[in-house]
Amino acid sequence: MPRHPDRSLRLTGASNFRDLGGYAGADGRAVRWRRLFRSDNLAALTPQDTQVLQSLGVTRAFDLRGVNERAAAPYDLPGVRQYQLPIEPTVVQRMKDVMDMGQHLTPARMVELMQQTYRAFVHDNAARFADLFAHMLDSDAPLVFHCTAGKDRTGFAAALILLALGVPRDLVMQDYLLTNDLHRMPVASPANRAPREVLEVLWRVREEFLDAALHAVDHDFGGVDNYLERALHLDQVARKLLAQRYLQEP
Repeated sequence: MPRHPDRSLRLTGASNFRDLGGYAGADGRAVRWRRLFRSDNLAALTPQDTQVLQSLGVTRAFDLRGVNERAAAPYDLPGVRQYQLPIEPTVVQRMKDVMDMGQHLTPARMVELMQQTYRAFVHDNAARFADLFAHMLDSDAPLVFHCTAGKDRTGFAAALILLALGVPRDLVMQDYLLTNDLHRMPVASPANRAPREVLEVLWRVREEFLDAALHAVDHDFGGVDNYLERALHLDQVARKLLAQRYLQEP
């Protein structure tokens, strides 16, 4: 295994599949490569993509998509056990509500809707993220977690994981923004009534989005450490075990 493997795996059927390894975490220990992967939807993987996952040893997939999303695009990967941690999509419905009321949907309004979505992750979906951490503590077998685009639900999950491992916020944001370099915007969208400049906001990520969630964590819980312990049940013992599993040896 090379010391610095490629972060993006450049799969044919998933544009946003990438490794969380290499970032400097607690005590200067780097996140282990080839253990934690984040991705967009896995339903379009090619046979060659599947072989890549097998070569990586990925045996667990955590699906953050909502019930209807999962039913519309199911997948079955050889040797990979699927876990359903559904977080229902809300932002497209909010867009439709705005337009149905006859209001003009602008890029600035779209940013506000995205920020609302991210703030909701903090409270409304804490149980799903807690479940993800519980599985991570059970085993360090390579895993992938994903939603549809791999940018919002997955992006916040990745941020929580990296923060729990002691990665500084600037590096967490750096990883988050990589989606803009990798994710392929879909040709069609369920929100295609919206102007193109609004869809550009919807299908990309911005610092303001993740910041909205992290500001909610800071304001409502007094910081990331308190949020991890109180909302996600990661006490100091669990944080130490998480570091043992996913950080390189000193």
